[in-house]
Amino acid sequence: MVGHARLAVDIGGTFTDLVLERGDGRAVSVKVLTTPHAPADAVLDGTRRILAEAGIAAGDIGLVIHGTTLATNALIERKGAKTALIATEGFRDSVEIAYEHRFEQYDLYMERPAPLVPRHLRFTVPERLASDGSVLLPLDEAAVEALIPSLEAEGIEAVAIGFLHSYADNAHERRAGQIIAAALPEVPVTLSSDVCPEIREYERMSTACANAYVQPLMAGYIRLLESGLKDLGVQCPLLLMMSSGGVTTVETAVRHPIRLVESGPAGGVILALDVAAENGIEDALSFDMGGTTAKLTLIDALQPQYGRTFEVARAYRFLKGSGLPLRIPVIDMVEIGAGGGSIGRVDELKRINVGPDSAGSDPGPACYGQGGTEATVTDADVVLGRIDPGNFAGGKITLDNAAAEQAIALHIGEHLSMTPAIAAAGVAEIVDENMANAARVHAIENGKDTAGRTLIAFGGAAPMHAARLAEKLGIDRVIVPKGAGVGSAYGFLRAPIGYEVVRTRLLRLDQFDASPLNELFADMRAEAEAVVRLGAPDADLVEVRTAFMRYRGQGHEITVSLPAKPYQQTDGQAFKQLFEAAYTALFGRIIPGLEIEALTWTLSLATAQGLPGKAEDPPARDPAAAIGNRRLFDAVQGEYADAAVYARTDLLPGASMAGPAVIVEDETSTLVPASFNARINGLGQIVLERG
Repeated sequence: MVGHARLAVDIGGTFTDLVLERGDGRAVSVKVLTTPHAPADAVLDGTRRILAEAGIAAGDIGLVIHGTTLATNALIERKGAKTALIATEGFRDSVEIAYEHRFEQYDLYMERPAPLVPRHLRFTVPERLASDGSVLLPLDEAAVEALIPSLEAEGIEAVAIGFLHSYADNAHERRAGQIIAAALPEVPVTLSSDVCPEIREYERMSTACANAYVQPLMAGYIRLLESGLKDLGVQCPLLLMMSSGGVTTVETAVRHPIRLVESGPAGGVILALDVAAENGIEDALSFDMGGTTAKLTLIDALQPQYGRTFEVARAYRFLKGSGLPLRIPVIDMVEIGAGGGSIGRVDELKRINVGPDSAGSDPGPACYGQGGTEATVTDADVVLGRIDPGNFAGGKITLDNAAAEQAIALHIGEHLSMTPAIAAAGVAEIVDENMANAARVHAIENGKDTAGRTLIAFGGAAPMHAARLAEKLGIDRVIVPKGAGVGSAYGFLRAPIGYEVVRTRLLRLDQFDASPLNELFADMRAEAEAVVRLGAPDADLVEVRTAFMRYRGQGHEITVSLPAKPYQQTDGQAFKQLFEAAYTALFGRIIPGLEIEALTWTLSLATAQGLPGKAEDPPARDPAAAIGNRRLFDAVQGEYADAAVYARTDLLPGASMAGPAVIVEDETSTLVPASFNARINGLGQIVLERG
């Protein structure tokens, strides 16, 4: 079996999840507490445990796939490198001017997110390109060299270079980077034309600054992890999950760590896609709730939504423009601070608020017994009977029921004259409503609806909250896949090796010229293939092309899927029809008589990774046998009631059970309310349906 096992690792804010897929097809999973100050420690500890549990040697692992939220957390917590920005003379304040609009019009005390690079570390040099890439003012190389003493005096740890219109020609950025690298070889340099070769200097500079800001941290972590795995005897390649849903090599991840933002949640969406296909579902809502955050993604016609803009560290939870924009390939999802560790409190108006801050893994919820005293969602779930304190994380972590009840009573119940049970139900209801509201807003912004979809729930906390979330969103069916508690890690094992390249080239459809467009895509294909072949030398590849198009005069574009083929001079009309179909789907109409133009082009290249076919439904069995009963709080009745407890490992395909019930497994528990029935499908997945 040597070289046939595959290991997936997902670092979250609270837990680090590991899944080992053996050569014989069986999988073993382990969940350990994340070690925030040294994340590699949890990974290596979990690797030792999972190897022992699987009964294989480290040398039997043929591939390691890793996803992490470290880059995201560094941006949110402002714990990255001391970074300098070098910009075109007169443009150093672009990252602070931002969009020049108020994202919260009526808030007199509105606060914008501070740039990652403060003003005194933003330098400029004389140079200027026109929008077509022609040189208006040559780069002053002496001015670049003159910055070296200031960078050294400030103790700069990373440099971002963002010149005006460098997306059209990066010669000036490339030369400035060479000068800085020669003088300061230990300082990593990020070129905006490398990480984001697109129009709009604010987003491009913001992305370059973010990449530089996290690069020393991520490069150090990745190299440390690589070394630690080798010391354990793991000699296979290490691949990194990207926010686009593909995996890439260590070299690419070290160079462009910003592409790893949201890498963990992207793995969960890959899992949700497979689960939807296995159940013959076209439209779904992927729901990933872990210890720190909840992530929701719309899936339509077995395709998730993709985007090129993502915001981190939003100052206002649901408001676009209140965070730091990153222009990277990303699966479009909404993420909020709603997880098991999210802290509940009562505000001045006697309202229960939950999150977005989290107790994390250190000290963690009060019930962890590690010094945490705040009332969290996990504490509420313990008080409500949803979690068995003696069997949490497969019995590896014993929870303190009394500490959970005390925290809920102290921080919630006493302020509102509620019993601990009612207060805990309030915390659970608020966090569920926060997630439902985020899903509604996300769907409306994309011209979609949540009703009629199937909710696919995974993550340590999601199966406990999925049924109530489904009720709020008008959803009648919930699917909890096998290994749901470590779902994102399972998704990593199903992800393709891929890479996306983007270019900005303005093209009016009434002046369509196929020749330069074919040359552009040929260059993009070569760049993408050079990266993908590092991890998949001989695999078949799938190419996907998109264009970002608009009516001439509009300020923003919409995404239009293009056929991956050589284009002809007559294809201008076909592009117009594709644009009008996409525009109508979003806005319900087209605008006759206006010219159409394409601004940005993307090419995604990935190993062929087909979706599974629909599984057969198993014959019905007799109702499953319960292993016991548990007192489960019923928020509708306002009192505890007996609920049957089932061990998931005992449930065979075709088994069924009525709510109220709890289905327990090592990494999570699935709550079946009285209004739902549950059954086990042919793949061992739990299907909850409103009854």
